Amino acid sequence: MHTIDANGASIPAIGLGTWTLRGAECTGLVEHALDVGYRHLDTAASYENEAEVGAAIRASGIARSELFVTTKVWYTDIAPGDLERSAEASLKRLGLDHVDLLLIHWPSKTVPLEGSIRALNATQAKGYARNIGVSNFPTGLLSRAIELSEHKLACNQVEYHPMLSQEKVYALCRKAGMAMVSYCPLHRGGGLLEETAVRAAAERHARPPAQVVLRWHVQQEGVAAIPRTTKKERLAENFAIFDFSLSGEEMNAISALRSANSRICDFAFAPDWDRA
Repeated sequence: MHTIDANGASIPAIGLGTWTLRGAECTGLVEHALDVGYRHLDTAASYENEAEVGAAIRASGIARSELFVTTKVWYTDIAPGDLERSAEASLKRLGLDHVDLLLIHWPSKTVPLEGSIRALNATQAKGYARNIGVSNFPTGLLSRAIELSEHKLACNQVEYHPMLSQEKVYALCRKAGMAMVSYCPLHRGGGLLEETAVRAAAERHARPPAQVVLRWHVQQEGVAAIPRTTKKERLAENFAIFDFSLSGEEMNAISALRSANSRICDFAFAPDWDRA
């Protein structure tokens, strides 16, 4: 299993994102992912599928110690007291006594960060989470969170792919020893898999374009990716990226798509944030 060392957390480089998955579809896809070899599962309180993810874990028969389970606390529940209660509720729905990583899902404009980070640390102290981190934090807030946290933060989970630069966030994560975990790593809205740089690399390696893009992610130091799919046949494809490598030229050509799109992301836009 290819993993990333992130301030003591050993995060599998490829995981399964479960956003939008519900009910039996969710349970079935997670079960199949575990059969394929996935050991990193990502869910959240707001996804309303923690119970289904937990059911799939139990059905798999895989030892808990072999799994890396992440869940997230919604931004309306990150005040002291609320955050701990949300974590407890997530564990109950998952049927677990701890998660491997607990994240603040979004920063809040109205809840002071000091209290949120203190509460997040409390969940680790209580054993609810082996590791803690954040999600969708721009560099200013991330710097402050790092300063405020008694325990080192393991990751910042953000949208990231070759059409969206996260260079500022990535640089800060690397400086702090944190992982950057990519959600939507294959890009929402289409187009990425048709880009010439991606297609050319796919042809050279006789690989599907999606595998090339996921390989681009994990070849960057400290980056993990959590692609989501509703198709069982895609699960094995997305996971089978560790038996080939992209050249430096191929990596650079794909990375250059960020400049071509001129979109650098360093902002938070949870529902109570103004996009800036």
